[in-house]
Amino acid sequence: MEHPDVLAVLHLLADAGATAWVDGGWGVDALRGETTRPHSDLDLVVLLDQLDLVRQALTRAGFTTVLRDWLPAALAVTDGTGREIDLHPVTGSAGNGGYQLLPDGEPFRYPPPVTGVIGGREVLCVDAETQVRCHLGYQPTAKDRQDMAKLHARTAVALPEEYPASTRCPTPGR
Repeated sequence: MEHPDVLAVLHLLADAGATAWVDGGWGVDALRGETTRPHSDLDLVVLLDQLDLVRQALTRAGFTTVLRDWLPAALAVTDGTGREIDLHPVTGSAGNGGYQLLPDGEPFRYPPPVTGVIGGREVLCVDAETQVRCHLGYQPTAKDRQDMAKLHARTAVALPEEYPASTRCPTPGR
């Protein structure tokens, strides 16, 4: 998934009247304002009450194959050319944020989106603190550690113990 693909999907969803903000690796890059690595997918936070609208728009764009259906927690689709989109539906609104119901039934809070930049264009994205929270609860991969280190370097967001000391903010809460 290249940055023109990301911008095209965001434009497609906006034209359909859907709200989406970028999460995951592209969300980290949006907060940095630059593409730092190749991305195999695009993670999007979408409004649960707009999920049918989002799915219809993505289907028209060729994203017809469902890879994972964990609704209401998540849905992953692909267009058959290797482009994958992982949807994270939330109840709420972009203005107030919302709650994603996780597979174990617990709610996960996404605050209102912030502004980031992909391919020179402003996009809505998940804030740095939430990006860090999304990287907890499992053994981080090398890619996760790299993303968090880059996010910390750009935003000074505090990183938890799961990440090497050299990538954590020296002043907690900074």
